[in-house]
Amino acid sequence: MASGDPSGSGAPKGVEHVAIIMDGNGRWATARGWPRLVGHRKGAERVKQIVRAAPDLGIRWLTIYAFSTENWKRSTEEVLGLMTLFARYIEREADRLSAEGVRMRFIGDRSRLDAKLQRLMAGIEARTAANTRLNLTVAINYGGRNELARAMRVLAERAARGELDPAALDEGMVDATLDTADIPDPDLVIRTSGETRVSNFLLWQAAYAEYEFTPTLWPDFSPAELAAILERFDGRERRFGGVRGA
Repeated sequence: MASGDPSGSGAPKGVEHVAIIMDGNGRWATARGWPRLVGHRKGAERVKQIVRAAPDLGIRWLTIYAFSTENWKRSTEEVLGLMTLFARYIEREADRLSAEGVRMRFIGDRSRLDAKLQRLMAGIEARTAANTRLNLTVAINYGGRNELARAMRVLAERAARGELDPAALDEGMVDATLDTADIPDPDLVIRTSGETRVSNFLLWQAAYAEYEFTPTLWPDFSPAELAAILERFDGRERRFGGVRGA
């Protein structure tokens, strides 16, 4: 599990992995009389700023929820626009991310994504694999239940082949089969836009994460607000099921 502030930056102790549900792009645009995709483009610009600020705040792992398994229910225009936006982000940011020591990877079911987007994803993962300053994980076509179902399918197939004794199945085996197998659990999950639900995000991994819900719409979420949330996190006591002071 994540612990400590390895950066020496003075950031709040214990915040190693922050996960963010980036919500409110569409409402931000609609409130201004603009198409929803304008809000998504503005949200992508905000991602760049948060990624750039994260290491200086002591964050080593940043996971962002870009597109859920339920988001396919949106209009064809919006879905296609989002997929184009993801591809452009990878193409345009690859050089900068690599130069700034950011390792980028993706979680979620890639099978439904466009072949070109899948190639771009695999390419930037390979290109940035050795980077260590910040681990950026992007959840695309991701859903916690879908992830768990896929993991259970893999474990069931292993058991059917005689490679796994069902009686020996434990939490560690499940954890190692998830998309996030080599990623530490989040310490803090932030959701923007005022909604107070987890929306099928990191259901297994966030079992003991702290949550912060802010009314700020994602395009307006600034590094300064992130820093303030981390300061509040520093005052929380995480007992992981234990007793205070034990």
